[in-house]
Amino acid sequence: MTLSGAQLQQTARDTAASLAHVSHGRPFTPHLDVWKVHDKVFLIVTEDDPQLQIITVKVDPHHGDALRRDHDSITAGHYLDKNHWISVGAGPGVTKRLVEDLVHGSYELAQGHQGKSGS
Repeated sequence: MTLSGAQLQQTARDTAASLAHVSHGRPFTPHLDVWKVHDKVFLIVTEDDPQLQIITVKVDPHHGDALRRDHDSITAGHYLDKNHWISVGAGPGVTKRLVEDLVHGSYELAQGHQGKSGS
């Protein structure tokens, strides 16, 4: 089942909150809910525009390319490196399972890149 923007964002928040060693806050602006693991960002929930209810997650560049190709509502990441981040909005094929998988994958990538720069 395709999610609404509000459902997409709540699924991402719930998934992130269930993971170990996670913190969240609004370090950049009141409109960006930022989730981190070991001080590395892995999820941003954008709340400044009700018409643009998106999440932004870290991805392997090849996986990100495939997702953008397959889903009109998945674009290069807002605010961050366009190769390593995607922004996800509500749209056909954007399901609870996909959002959960993307948040888990982003969390794992953020943990694996501790101490490395460039991404």
